[in-house]
Amino acid sequence: LSWLFAGTESFQRFSEQPKYTEVNPAQDTLLTCKVIDKRGTCSWQKDNKPVGIYTKKYEWASRLPTGDNGNVLHLDLHPPPVQMGGDCSLWIRSATLDFDDGLWECQVTASDFTTQDALTSQPVRLVVRVAPQRPRIEYEAVHVPPGHNITADAGAVATVKCVSHYGNPPATLKWYLGDQEISPLHPQMNATEPDNPRTWSATSVVQVSAMRERHGDMLRCVAHHESYQAKSVMVDARLDVKYAPSIRLIGSPEIDLEEDKDALVLRCVADANPPASIVWRRAGRSEIASLQETLQLRPVGRRDAGLYTCQAQNSVGTSEQLSVQLDVKYPPKIISAGPDRLTTAPLFSPAAFECLADGNPLPSFKWVQRMSSGTKYMERGFESRLVIDNVTYEYQGEYECRATSYINGQERVAVSDPVSLQVVGAPQVLRLHPSLHTVSVKRGEAAGLTMVVCADPRPIRVAWEWGSLRLEAGSGIDRFRADDVQPDTREDCYLSTLHILHTDEHDSRPYYLVVENERGTDRHAIHLIVEGTFAEPYEMSYLMGVAGGCMAAILLLVCLCIYAIKSKRCCFKGSTGYKSSDKDSEKADLKSRSDSTSGPQGDSIYTTPAGFHHHQQQQQQQQQLQQQQAAAAAAAALHAASQHPQQQYPGHGSPEAMKVRMAAMILQPPTRV
Repeated sequence: LSWLFAGTESFQRFSEQPKYTEVNPAQDTLLTCKVIDKRGTCSWQKDNKPVGIYTKKYEWASRLPTGDNGNVLHLDLHPPPVQMGGDCSLWIRSATLDFDDGLWECQVTASDFTTQDALTSQPVRLVVRVAPQRPRIEYEAVHVPPGHNITADAGAVATVKCVSHYGNPPATLKWYLGDQEISPLHPQMNATEPDNPRTWSATSVVQVSAMRERHGDMLRCVAHHESYQAKSVMVDARLDVKYAPSIRLIGSPEIDLEEDKDALVLRCVADANPPASIVWRRAGRSEIASLQETLQLRPVGRRDAGLYTCQAQNSVGTSEQLSVQLDVKYPPKIISAGPDRLTTAPLFSPAAFECLADGNPLPSFKWVQRMSSGTKYMERGFESRLVIDNVTYEYQGEYECRATSYINGQERVAVSDPVSLQVVGAPQVLRLHPSLHTVSVKRGEAAGLTMVVCADPRPIRVAWEWGSLRLEAGSGIDRFRADDVQPDTREDCYLSTLHILHTDEHDSRPYYLVVENERGTDRHAIHLIVEGTFAEPYEMSYLMGVAGGCMAAILLLVCLCIYAIKSKRCCFKGSTGYKSSDKDSEKADLKSRSDSTSGPQGDSIYTTPAGFHHHQQQQQQQQQLQQQQAAAAAAAALHAASQHPQQQYPGHGSPEAMKVRMAAMILQPPTRV
C-alpha cells in the first residue's frame, strides 16, 4: 500500500488552471497556472505556438524581485527570471491586441520519460480589450441616424437591427422601447470583422409591432462594453407609425345661438400620421364650406342653420364623418294681424282675427284687448286665430297679437299693430258680475244706481222703470231723479244713473234700465237693498199679504158652510121677511161706505204725473183702516150667526150684500212708490 500511495503522490497535477482574462491595452495581466508535485518544466503557448520568456514582456510570476542593479528586492514587483516551485503563472506586460490577444495554454513536461505525466491546460482566451464603435440602427437595410424615424404603417411589424463593429470582446447589446426593456428576436450574434479578425461585430435584431399608440415612442439600442468610458453607449430612433385619421369636434354649441348676437367657432381636430387634410361640408349643398380645421361663423344668422359635416383624409385612409346640427334662434316677428285694421261686426254675430308670426323656436300666441284706460289688457285667446262666437259691446275695442318665445331662458315678445273691432246693433246693458248689480245703503241715506249701456247707433230713449213707474233720463219725480246719459270711457258706451233720496223700506226692489235705439231695445235690472228693513222686493211682500188675506177668507167661508149644513139651513136661501127694497138700500149703503174709504186708483205706467205722492202717508193709513174694518165685519157676522142660528137674517142684508162685504177683506192696496 505504501508503494501504491507513493506512486500516486509522484504524479504532477494542476491545482489552478488559467482562466478567461480581459485586459485593457498597455496594461499588465497575469495568467495563473499552478501545479502540485511539479517535477517537469513549465511552458506556455499562444494560438498553438510556444511562447518564450522575455524580460518586460513575458515573465514568470514566481521569481525573486531584483532592482535595476540586479540586487534582489523584497517586493514582488517583477516575476522571477525562471520558474520556481509549482507556480507556472505568467505575467504579460503591456498587453497589445496584435501580440497578446488569443488562446493561451499552460504546459508542464513529464517528470521523466517513463511517467508520462505531462500536463496541458485548457486553452483560455486572453482578450486585449478594444472599445467598439458606437452602435448603429438599421431598418430595411438602411442606416437610421440617431433620433431619426423608423416609419411603418399601423398594424405592420417593424424589424430593426442594431450593429456594433470592431469591438473586442464584442459589445453586449440591449433593446429598450420607451423605458421598457424588450427582448430581441433571437440571441445576439457575434462575428469577427472580415478586415480585422481580432475584433468583433455584434448584431441584435428586434421586431416591434407598429401600433397607433406607439407612434412617437423612442426605440433605443444600448451597447455595453468595459472599454467605454461610461461602460455603455446608446443610440435611439423614433417610431413613426402611419395611421388613418380619426377626428373629434370641439366647440359644438351647448346653448342656443341667437341670430346677429352670438358667434360660432367649430374645430375639427384630426389625429393622423401623416397629417390629414380637413373638409367641412354643409348638408344639401354641393360646395365646400371650409378646408380649414376651424369653421367660423361671426355672427351666426338664420341662413347658417343646417347640418355641418367634418371629415379628414391622408395617404393612409379617410376618417369617419362627424356632424353637428346648427340651430340658429331668432326672436319672433309679426308678419300680419288682421284680416283688416278695422273689422265691423253686428251685435251677437261671430268675428275672427288671424295672426301670423315667424320665429325660432315657434312662438306661442296671445290675443289681448286693450281696455279703455290704455294700460290694462284683457286676455281673449291663446292661439294664432281668435274667434269670437257671439260679439257683444264688451268685445269692441283695439286688439293686439303677442307672439312670445324663449331663447336661453330669456323671453322674447313681438307685439302687432292694433286691430279694431267695431260693434253695431241694438243697445245692450252690460251684464257685469252679480255683485256689481246690487247696491246696499242704510235707511235714510241717498242711493245712486249706475249702469253702463252700449249702443251703436247712439240710444234715442233711456228710462228707468220700477213697479208701475217710468222715469225718463234727465227728469225727476219727488225723491227720484234720472241723470242724462254720460259717455263712458269705452267707445259707444254710456253711463246712466238713478238717484234716490232718503231711502226707506219701500225702495228695496229691482230697478230696470230700458234703452232703445234704431236697431232695438234692451232692459236690465239693478237691485237696491235698504239695510235696516226687509231686503225683500216690494212685490214679494205685497203678494204675501194678498195671499194671507185670501187664505183667511177661504177659511171663514168653509166654517160658515159647515155650520149651515149642520143646522140644515142655508144662509143664502130667500126669507119671507126679505124685501127687494131692503136689498137696494143695502147696496146703496155699501156703495157709500166704499166711496168713503177707498182712495184714488193708481195709473199703470206713466211719466211725471202732477200731484203724485201728495198724500202718501194718508193712503197708508186708509189702507190699514180698510183692512181693520173688513176683519171686524167678518167677525161680527160670525158672532151673529152663532147667537141666532134660526133667524133668516132680517135686517142683515141679502146674500149679494154679504158677498160684497166679504170681498172687502181681500181688496188689494194701491201701488205705492
